[in-house]
Amino acid sequence: MISLTVTAVVFGVVFLAELPDKTALAGLVLGTRYRASYVFAGVAAAFALHVALAVAAGSVLTLLPQQIVQALTGVLFLGGAAVLLLKKGEDEEEVRKPENQSFWKVSGAGFMLILVAEFGDLTQIMTANLAARYDDPLSVGLGAVLALWAVAGIGIVGGKALMKKVPLRLITQIAALVMLALGVWSLWEAVAG
Repeated sequence: MISLTVTAVVFGVVFLAELPDKTALAGLVLGTRYRASYVFAGVAAAFALHVALAVAAGSVLTLLPQQIVQALTGVLFLGGAAVLLLKKGEDEEEVRKPENQSFWKVSGAGFMLILVAEFGDLTQIMTANLAARYDDPLSVGLGAVLALWAVAGIGIVGGKALMKKVPLRLITQIAALVMLALGVWSLWEAVAG
């Protein structure tokens, strides 16, 4: 049986922890380029898998060497920033036609991005800890996945709204700079820690 109290507490904690995280940025970038429903399908599936792993593993995820996770995250962010910065200029009208992108390609890209970027993330570790604390995996899992989906949805919809006001090239450059900063920060934490 699902505890609404545990679900609500987990939702609030995970939502607030994830809101300023890279997920909103990733959703925003993908939301500017592709059909929102396709992006959300892939992102939602990846989050569901992450929550399932976190709940199943309990506190085992906290035993992963933090330096290795931070170093890997840093390298992935730097790689993502390089791809964004080095990408040849695209015709913005072409980018704004998401119907040219297949469901599987777009949702697969969203799935892989979140799957890799969120592994060992604070909210995944937090979800594992909450599952261990409350001993109610269904309520914890439901609260966590709904919170993550909500943040992803906000990022994706925000990306679509932003696209109407700001040129795609500027959004891409800003996203690349943020990813570059996150990559450098993650590598610094890995080396300093």
